[in-house]
Amino acid sequence: MTRAASIQRKTGETDISLSIDLDGQGAGTRTTGVGFLDHMLDLFARHGLIDLTVDASGDLEVDDHHTTEDVGICLGQAIDKALGDRAGIRRYGHFTLPMDETLVTVAIDFSGRYAFEYRAPIANPKLGSFDSELIEHFWQSFAANTHCNLHVLMHYGRNSHHIAEAVFKATARAVRMAVEVDPRVQGVMSTKGSLS
Repeated sequence: MTRAASIQRKTGETDISLSIDLDGQGAGTRTTGVGFLDHMLDLFARHGLIDLTVDASGDLEVDDHHTTEDVGICLGQAIDKALGDRAGIRRYGHFTLPMDETLVTVAIDFSGRYAFEYRAPIANPKLGSFDSELIEHFWQSFAANTHCNLHVLMHYGRNSHHIAEAVFKATARAVRMAVEVDPRVQGVMSTKGSLS
């Protein structure tokens, strides 16, 4: 069974084509016009072993907000679509990731319900030219459109780039665990017999 999906999103602010394969190797290209976002998406694909291709153009003359938000939306929608009815998956995933002086834990539940808690503040308002607050907004957009519970917790950390990398890598690893097919799971992992 192929667990792949493609999403097209075109608005007055962005034009995005995004495709994924949940059972990949981290292949694909990420071209958003936002260098820092491309770097974070590369980390997510590689550490999640998700083939991910993103081709996005947006109103970067305004700022990076709409492009970052809409890529998060599309990534969430693509994973939601690729998972289908979510039968056979582990459903839950978690990972605690060290990145030099930084330690971040991410926990995720592909429950079909949205909840988001983010506690990984970055003191510097900018990472290069990228607004650091957009990292939280990216993952909020992702969680809302994947219909998942996503909890991000930084235990400690100082370097802004390390914090951002740890968040993306830990989320990738948690997603990888949660979407893994478990041959012992019959149907969906719920006593209700359905998710959401």
